[in-house]
Amino acid sequence: MNTKHLPPLGALRAFEASARHLSVKKAAEELCVTPGAVSQMLKALEAKLGIALFERVNRSIVLTGAGRDYLPPIRNALRQIAEASGRIAAAAESGLLTVSVTPFFAAAWLVPRLKGFQDAHPDIDLQVVASTALVNWSRDGVDVAIRHGLGRYPGLHSEKLVAVEVVPVAAPALTARLGRPASAAALLRWPQVHDAERSGWHRWFQAQGIDEIGPARGPAYDDAGLLLRAVLAGQGAGLLPAAMVAPDLAEGRLLRLADDALLEDLAYYLLVPDGTQVRAKVAAFRSWILGEAAVETGAGTPMGVVRTRRIRE
Repeated sequence: MNTKHLPPLGALRAFEASARHLSVKKAAEELCVTPGAVSQMLKALEAKLGIALFERVNRSIVLTGAGRDYLPPIRNALRQIAEASGRIAAAAESGLLTVSVTPFFAAAWLVPRLKGFQDAHPDIDLQVVASTALVNWSRDGVDVAIRHGLGRYPGLHSEKLVAVEVVPVAAPALTARLGRPASAAALLRWPQVHDAERSGWHRWFQAQGIDEIGPARGPAYDDAGLLLRAVLAGQGAGLLPAAMVAPDLAEGRLLRLADDALLEDLAYYLLVPDGTQVRAKVAAFRSWILGEAAVETGAGTPMGVVRTRRIRE
């Protein structure tokens, strides 16, 4: 498309409004600018086109022949832009809502509760995408994300949902080789499997009163399911959600190395790009999920339910 002769949209709006009212003052009031600003835009438009669009008669204006010819296509173009923008805006505020969420949180916490949201908002069609990858907000079409971490995400509006109660575990073969740890500090000498941020073990040791921790060595995984598989394979000790490993502990595939611990800042966070939290469908989901988390914060029941800001998953 050749845009060489395309004037600024503001100037076209000033022209259409002035032509409709035959008044610079009324056009300025409609556009919420000063009459001087409208006059400047009209002069710039006429200069770009190389022809006069209005005749100034005393304190009023009238369209020239060129102005009368120019008005219908400009009015039609502005109407089409307004209609197309309205359709896009309406689609953005209703219809499909795409939520990107880690697989474990989706299965253990979110999906069992979604019927309540669907019943309350039948006009919003949910699409849940299970992923641990970083979201490309402009490319992926994601409206809302839920990620596990420390809540520091530049450019995103981040709100804490629930913290996770974790337990240190290891495969029996590794425990047989290294022996049961006599204390939390003994795990400093064990091989460790880490979360993607390599922050879980560091915070767990700090919670045990151990500050001389050293660098986080060993493999890291961005999904709790993969981390669990690595621990089962004997790659090292891992920190995993307590209820997630409950079956493996019960059947002897894993051994508990220490008591459960709640790492308050290492939690699941609701994420949206700054400013988009006020969009109708995003605001509806945000309000619902924060309400679910708040209700379960005081529920005091285990397994999949927040307990003093924790989920036993």
